[in-house]
Amino acid sequence: MDDLRLSSLSDPRVSEFLRLARLGHLATATRDGVPHNIPICFWFDGTTHVYFIIDEKPKRLTSSGLKRMRNISENPRVALVIDHYEEDWAGLAYVLIHGVAQLVDDPQEYVLALRNLRDKYTQYRAMLLSEERNPMVRIDAERVHRWGERFKPAGNA
Repeated sequence: MDDLRLSSLSDPRVSEFLRLARLGHLATATRDGVPHNIPICFWFDGTTHVYFIIDEKPKRLTSSGLKRMRNISENPRVALVIDHYEEDWAGLAYVLIHGVAQLVDDPQEYVLALRNLRDKYTQYRAMLLSEERNPMVRIDAERVHRWGERFKPAGNA
């Protein structure tokens, strides 16, 4: 299944898949194209935006010094894959989102995304997350690829 339209994100099966998924894998690259890939917790807003925050889990560097943040500042083009694996391969699925990442600088947008991240991940409720210390990133989806039996139209299985 190959669907590179943003309308894929409005498909209820895709929206539910993204809403229920616990982990995504964010790919960034330097200005020169050197790739970097890390797992992230995220919130999909139900339209074309995905959010993640630099939280307080232990890290070697501070928020702006993290490789993903340096890469985004040099090259905001990113990819995010959210996948599902199970031993019965008929249940395999993924959604790949290509887009542009940028820091959230609107305080209302920051609070809305943080509230939803805290609703999704109870661990965030115990963290003192703030705009000053914990940057929030929004990925604006430009292309979407979905794959898996669960996304096929009824009758095409």
